[in-house]
Amino acid sequence: MGDGRFEFGENWRRFLTTVDDQRIAQATVSLRRALGNDALGDKRFLDAGCGSGLFSLAARRLGAKVHSFDSDANAVACAEELKRRYCPDDPDWTVEQGSVLDDAFLRRLGAFDVVYAWGVLHHTGAMLRALGNVLLPLAPGGLLFIAIYNDQGNTSKRWARVKRFYVSSPRPLQRLIEIGVFVSMWTVTMLRDVVLARPFETWRNYPLGRGMSPWRDLVDWVGGYPFEVAKPEEIFNFYADRGLALRHLKTCGGGKGCNEFVFVAGRNT
Repeated sequence: MGDGRFEFGENWRRFLTTVDDQRIAQATVSLRRALGNDALGDKRFLDAGCGSGLFSLAARRLGAKVHSFDSDANAVACAEELKRRYCPDDPDWTVEQGSVLDDAFLRRLGAFDVVYAWGVLHHTGAMLRALGNVLLPLAPGGLLFIAIYNDQGNTSKRWARVKRFYVSSPRPLQRLIEIGVFVSMWTVTMLRDVVLARPFETWRNYPLGRGMSPWRDLVDWVGGYPFEVAKPEEIFNFYADRGLALRHLKTCGGGKGCNEFVFVAGRNT
């Protein structure tokens, strides 16, 4: 944690112990819903900032030829482990280390029909540059699928301070911060489930279809630094100015989560 950045790959390594067929199925369904049933068959899919590799695996199961990369060596190892478990010796899924801020690296990869960067670009420390860079490997007419943290104004600024404090703290203090955030974010939901005679139901069924682990997601949230945010219209305008059209939008309802976008690149982009 000494460089002021959260160790996303270490968090993903711990998440990997929870990955099972149900989580993979949830991720696959969510990807299909956002991109369309026919969007991935035999298409080239770039998972930029692949994290655990879960959505790379989902794309592969939907028929895409997948290339995964992440700047974090532990995340790369996670994706390689998922490939080993579920797609051993598969020539249509490759994994490597690389950065979305590295223009030369992105150009070397070639053109992709789908570029996927869910919850990634706002953690680079240079979000605007990253938003532009994901267009470098996007083929004309291709789909760009991104998710960016919602800008809540002063609330987002307070969270940025919490995250910055977290990554600079020793591990015992980090654990206390995690517990405090858990209590503040989950107590009401847990009590409601108990009152409704369904204890832990929301926790068990988290998080509405993306196949994620609630605790690992919480740690990712509280520790996820660098941290930048944007209003939905800012993302829309950024890509509209570059010739992309919005195909799919799912907002977090003004809350602290991510707004999800799928854009279509112009044929001359």
